[in-house]
Amino acid sequence: MPKHGKKYRAARELVDRTRRYELEEAIGLLKGLETAAFDETIEVSMKLGVDPRKGDQLVRGSVVLPHGTGRSVRVAVFAEGEAAEAAKEAGAEVVGGADLVERVQGGFTDFDVAIAVPAMMRHVGKLGRILGPQGKMPSPKAGTVTDDTANAVREYQAGKVEFRVDDTANVHAPVGKKSFTAEKLVENARAFFDSVVAAKPTGAKGTYIQKASITSTMGPGVPLAVR
Repeated sequence: MPKHGKKYRAARELVDRTRRYELEEAIGLLKGLETAAFDETIEVSMKLGVDPRKGDQLVRGSVVLPHGTGRSVRVAVFAEGEAAEAAKEAGAEVVGGADLVERVQGGFTDFDVAIAVPAMMRHVGKLGRILGPQGKMPSPKAGTVTDDTANAVREYQAGKVEFRVDDTANVHAPVGKKSFTAEKLVENARAFFDSVVAAKPTGAKGTYIQKASITSTMGPGVPLAVR
């Protein structure tokens, strides 16, 4: 039995693995491939020249994509008082203080992003084992620990994405949907590239971005030219 379906194998034949495509060409190629009946997510991945085991070589950050991600984001906010009201007015779907902490401890994680005011972190810190593995733990570096809950909620709903290097020195993020125009996908992808470059740790030596590729949910990866 083949590992991949007929559409995937047909699409893969159209990608020259010996080449490194310019971003615009790669996106044009992906958009022309018939790989799924639904609106696929387009994702960029990069292999970085860092050692994630070393504290001075961790790469983590966030970027507000100029044209959003094309998907709705369910935001939870750990706050009370005025900060909680501001989050609700900005469109946060789930808002609470100690009560929300208890809900999460009980298994509730039906949200995509968690934001917390600094004063709540002594309670939210208890949720590390639950939210950490899901990539939802609030973090000052990602901008999800803040007193400006309204702005944080609006940013994530407008298309802010977080990225973090994994154990194999790879970093990736969605940059839109296949239905986006090529121009919008190019601008989103470049914004992500620029943010990863800006997040280069001082401990990184040699070539920082070693290789990169762009792919759709059901499609093959297209190697990108990196400089």
